[in-house]
Amino acid sequence: MQPMYAIPDIHGQKALLDHALALIDADGGRDARVVFLGDFIDRGPDSRGVIETLLQGQENGRDWICLRGNHDTYLPRFFDAGEAYTSKGHPDLPWWAARLGGDSTLASYGILIEGKTDAQILEETRAKVPRAHRDFLAACPLWHREPGLIFVHAGLRPGIALEDQTDEDLMWIREPFLSDPRDHGALVVHGHTALDAPCHHGNRVNLDGGAGWGRPLSPAVIEDGKVWLLAETGRQRLKPVD
Repeated sequence: MQPMYAIPDIHGQKALLDHALALIDADGGRDARVVFLGDFIDRGPDSRGVIETLLQGQENGRDWICLRGNHDTYLPRFFDAGEAYTSKGHPDLPWWAARLGGDSTLASYGILIEGKTDAQILEETRAKVPRAHRDFLAACPLWHREPGLIFVHAGLRPGIALEDQTDEDLMWIREPFLSDPRDHGALVVHGHTALDAPCHHGNRVNLDGGAGWGRPLSPAVIEDGKVWLLAETGRQRLKPVD
């Protein structure tokens, strides 16, 4: 089986994305199959640049699979219907609240929110965010499967077949997934729940090391059932915790 590469939650950190892609190119070449685990936008300074990088890569024939994270739903829903209060975790906050990070996404398109009404922000969003960026986020699939591997943004509802999982669970779930020790039928590779560093839990690997909160973005390679993180010095084995 060919090695599979994965990049967790990017959150607008284009410089970190560029570095991660360079590490993957050095390890697997430009034909490497890469699964991006979603949450491309919000919090970091260049969400626009992240989307442009992913779009251009796919248009240039890179073998890149871009999954949808919960943050990737905010911009399309606001763009389409003006829905700003769509966070499951913080339904009282608009998407552009600093806690959710949409203010940084809008700023990357030259949209400043201070002193503006919701209607004014919506009008400017529709004028300045390219339709292709909105369409890219809305079209991203929710999961990807390879032999022995399931890639998803947040995780799975334990005991439910992959095809029967809800969109909400695939993009939002934490418990009971995170504490469930059972075999899910394949190694689940996910992000969404930020850690201090990626961690292998035996039945799942959480690669979200907190790039959205200023920590490193660590790409991974999975080959022959083993997981490595990529660094300047090469592969670093990520072993299951006891």
